[in-house]
Amino acid sequence: MKIGLQIPSFTWPGGPAGIAPKLNEIAKTAEEAGFASLWVMDHYFQLEPMIGKADEPMLEGYSTLTYLAAITKRVKLGTLVTGVNYRHPGFLIKQVTNLDVLSGGRAYFGVGAGWYEREAAGLGFPFPSTKIRFEWLEETLQLAHHMWSGNVSSFNGNHFQLKEPLCSPAPVSRPHPPIMIGGMGEKKTLRFVAQYANACNLFAFAGNDVMASKLDVLKRHCDDVQRPFSEIELTSLGTVYLAADQMSVSDIIGICKGLAGIGIQHAIFNMPNVHTITPLETFGKEIIAEVAGL
Repeated sequence: MKIGLQIPSFTWPGGPAGIAPKLNEIAKTAEEAGFASLWVMDHYFQLEPMIGKADEPMLEGYSTLTYLAAITKRVKLGTLVTGVNYRHPGFLIKQVTNLDVLSGGRAYFGVGAGWYEREAAGLGFPFPSTKIRFEWLEETLQLAHHMWSGNVSSFNGNHFQLKEPLCSPAPVSRPHPPIMIGGMGEKKTLRFVAQYANACNLFAFAGNDVMASKLDVLKRHCDDVQRPFSEIELTSLGTVYLAADQMSVSDIIGICKGLAGIGIQHAIFNMPNVHTITPLETFGKEIIAEVAGL
């Protein structure tokens, strides 16, 4: 099992001037500790009330990942996940490609249909119906495969038309940056994973039994499109709070064993106290190697 780190909050001591040095410290410590990946949300407002207040600091995802690419050497980098309503798909695919090139082939393309209507309205982004956003998502996935194949013929979707979808430089990753779709919807999200993606991301807060049932649905979708289920990287996103009065090392190893038991290969965690650095060091010393063989 691989372990990833998501950084969903930048509300740290020191205010705006303290964000860059603390993010630098977190990223370098995580890489040294053996984390396989680093992730940021693709949001412009903090998620209220789930994580904090809407007006708490929130960094734009792709500029943050480019910064992380410059200060790290090994870890994979991605958003969990980009909403398709925030950027035109041609521009989004170009951003992911640039990240992959500048990081030496370390980018994931994390994407989903988007859901946070408050920030869309607040900043003036389009936020059509769920049906339309899923249509946008599917065309974005189709366009990613089109552009990353080197095909520069016109792309004519129902929503997006690109006369010359040129993507140069091409990604360093081969055949392209892995596409990760976030979400657990059975009819569309997991079907899109089977048709277009290289990885799924499930929400650990739903519980292992629910995630296991979703993986069964994904298997059926893979069978329907005649794709080996084994081609899909199975990832999860959860929260752990490694501290004396919260969770122990044994608790977290147990969580990882439970996830591995349902087939999760890449467990991604966020940590409310990540800015203290100690939990990252403890993961490196006592957890990552212990669960690597799961």
